[in-house]
Amino acid sequence: MLSISQRGIEMPASPIRKLVPYAEAAKKKGIKVYHLNIGQPDIETPPAILDAVRHSDFKVLEYSHSAGNESYRKKLVDYYQSVGISVNHQQIIVTTGGSEAIQFGFMACLDAGDEVIIPEPFYANYNGFAVAAGVKVVPITSRIENGFALPPIADFEAKITPRTKAIVICNPNNPTGYLYSREEMEQLKELILKHDLYLFSDEAYREFCYGGEQVSAMHLTGVDEHVIIMDTISKRYSACGGRIGAFVTKNQRVLDAVMKFAQARLSPPSFAQIAAEAAIDLPADYFKAPKAEYQSRRDLIVKRLNAMEGVFCPNPGGAFYAMAKLPINDADQFCQWLLEEFSYENQTVMLAPATGFYGTPGLGKQEVRLAYVLNLSDIDKAMDCLEVALRQYPGKK
Repeated sequence: MLSISQRGIEMPASPIRKLVPYAEAAKKKGIKVYHLNIGQPDIETPPAILDAVRHSDFKVLEYSHSAGNESYRKKLVDYYQSVGISVNHQQIIVTTGGSEAIQFGFMACLDAGDEVIIPEPFYANYNGFAVAAGVKVVPITSRIENGFALPPIADFEAKITPRTKAIVICNPNNPTGYLYSREEMEQLKELILKHDLYLFSDEAYREFCYGGEQVSAMHLTGVDEHVIIMDTISKRYSACGGRIGAFVTKNQRVLDAVMKFAQARLSPPSFAQIAAEAAIDLPADYFKAPKAEYQSRRDLIVKRLNAMEGVFCPNPGGAFYAMAKLPINDADQFCQWLLEEFSYENQTVMLAPATGFYGTPGLGKQEVRLAYVLNLSDIDKAMDCLEVALRQYPGKK
């Protein structure tokens, strides 16, 4: 019998998408499903981005440069300058979404068997990219009780081995919404210098910070050789389907290695680069409205959750996710039950069980992630469903 690779066997299924068949079945029964399970913004993609593609005028849809169109990379220099990051266009490689930036970083900087330390809960696909690269994820647990703040540095020190090559953070964080402080970022800086590690910083949600300013890994001084930013237009401009990201570092050896991977996949998508380049020309105050909208949604969902009996939800400082602890015994079963067996006024809510965001087995069984990507009215209705569901659910803690 033909076999598949061990890598294929170990590749984890998405905890965010695994309940989709149950949601589809519920919809076929005529039940309205409020999707709080996935970070797909409902904010309208800026028309100027779409118009740039519609009005493009060329006779041949050619490959771009493997690093991405130079015109776009030069505009990205201005964008990064506007957020206090000083780079040149040769220190940017355009990628097929932020996902490819993460994968390129793992492949270029880490050997099979090397280890990366990631505060958990973390973006579940880091696991998938690590499996693809033969890399071991070593989780360090952050806790809902203190809002998922950076775990003590001593916890990191205890997990560092000769195989440890990098620390990965997402700031603001997916799935917790936590915004790392300047003090926490400085602690990470001292750690990577002490142990000669890379710091991979996923900054997909940079624009959406509510409790203070985002401290980029590239705002840190004296660590240019250590820092790698993984970035994307997906959340920033509500352009998830564009699949344009960026790999940014000042480490020339890393850039040279990543460039070989970029050449092997030929080039990032041409139309999407046109869209992404147009995004840089949006008015300077463009983010004011979506940020205010997300903050209103955050305030509503956190208020509603904490008003429910037995529920605790810390106030996220950024992104558009909240993690909540529910009075249940198994989040995976509860989230499936919501879709299979429950409805309130012919409606239900789809959540992401937190177990898939933890690397440590057994954690997250009472927690769920909610993406506040729906309008205020729909969030209210979704919370009505959840409140009733928690009263009816047989598997209470």
